[in-house]
Amino acid sequence: MADNNALPEKHDSSADSNLPSESLSHVKKHKFWETQPVGQFKDLGDSSLPEGPTEQPTPLSEVKQEPYNLPTPYEWITCDMDSGEMCNEVYALLSNNYVEDVDSMFRFNYSKEFLYWALHPPGYYRSWHIGVRVKNSKKLVAFITGVPAKIRVRDTVFVMAEINFLCVHKKLRSKRLTPVMIKEVTRRVQLENIWQAAYTAGVDQWKNDKEQDNKAVQVTRSNSDSRVSKDGTHDVPAVSRLLKNYLKKLIVAPDFDEDDVEHWLLPKEIVVDSYLVESPETHEITDFCSFYTLPSSILGNQNHSTLKAAYSFYNVSTKTPLIQLMNDALIVAKKNDFDVFNALDVMNNETFLKELKFVPGDGKLHYYLDNYHLKQALRPSELGLVLL
Repeated sequence: MADNNALPEKHDSSADSNLPSESLSHVKKHKFWETQPVGQFKDLGDSSLPEGPTEQPTPLSEVKQEPYNLPTPYEWITCDMDSGEMCNEVYALLSNNYVEDVDSMFRFNYSKEFLYWALHPPGYYRSWHIGVRVKNSKKLVAFITGVPAKIRVRDTVFVMAEINFLCVHKKLRSKRLTPVMIKEVTRRVQLENIWQAAYTAGVDQWKNDKEQDNKAVQVTRSNSDSRVSKDGTHDVPAVSRLLKNYLKKLIVAPDFDEDDVEHWLLPKEIVVDSYLVESPETHEITDFCSFYTLPSSILGNQNHSTLKAAYSFYNVSTKTPLIQLMNDALIVAKKNDFDVFNALDVMNNETFLKELKFVPGDGKLHYYLDNYHLKQALRPSELGLVLL
């Protein structure tokens, strides 16, 4: 999926060099991934394979009960993200070692508030927030997480694990920690009787600087007569209905209930912004848009240290044209001092990207379902899932 005006994407610079390949166009060998229940190169174009789970659940008693063995100097920990001290440790690891662009000019800088939000959705499991420490120094050197999510694939809803924040300290990239971390988070997910997962991986080949990135939000006026206002708790039922009606048209999408909408879309300072359109006559909520805040550290630049970026999240248009709605979102972002506004070409986003002068990125973001086979690769417009 093209990431327009892309910032650093989730590729293997943040872990070991065994994440899914950027290209599926020719046969490659992956010692680790060929042992996992994910799409395989040998299966490309094989229409005889049935759509659905690739492996059936095993009895919980047969799921490995003990953690996988780490190399001798390291030990597993479960990260209590309610602890300020633990949150600081995770933030320090990610801010110094997480995803960078290929030229090492930018690195994602998730705020502690964002991490707390991302890892505490309804029904989250603390045991899925996994760290690796050095036994002697107790230094946190690796991290991987999962959160539960109800995902609909066509007409079937699965509780899946969304896997994210896989990060290994730069000095330990050769220690082969990533495969055992993936197996360990899989084990913990399966202990909760959950057998599917979703995750993303990508390769970034862009070369923009801060000044060029500003082009994405150089919008000076709005042509909209809509009244756009901050979302509030009393609006959750209406937003939930709008979102559910919209997402049901897509092949793979979240199955949000009101608790999910309240968690993911109610505005949170420096984390997520949501705006809605209300009819002046009927006070009916007809449209809404949202974006989350994910800055990047600017590396090796004496003039700038942070790129403040907005990322398009979930947007639903029923009365206000989507281009008009997103034009308003760009203006709001610019007024709030964002340097760049990013959007994937999923859902209906392709309909506004060119018109609103988004600069196409060179990178691609690939979505993967673990232990689930789709007969055909999805078009971006058939996908309604945004992973943070």
